[in-house]
Amino acid sequence: MAKIQLNGKKVVVKSNYSLFDLLKKYKLTNKKVAIEHNGIIVSKVNYKKKNLKNNDKIEIVHFIGGG
Repeated sequence: MAKIQLNGKKVVVKSNYSLFDLLKKYKLTNKKVAIEHNGIIVSKVNYKKKNLKNNDKIEIVHFIGGG
């Protein structure tokens, strides 16, 4: 298990959890999102490659239309 900070809240995830797995867990896979991992924006092509570790800080924002 890994203890991470997700959008300012403490969360526990399984070992070897990827950013893509995190998006699936919170049902954000079909939305336009941006992910910051420890202060660095992650490219979408790396979501499945980037595994989470203890004390990682993740910020996820999703974009919505409006006017």
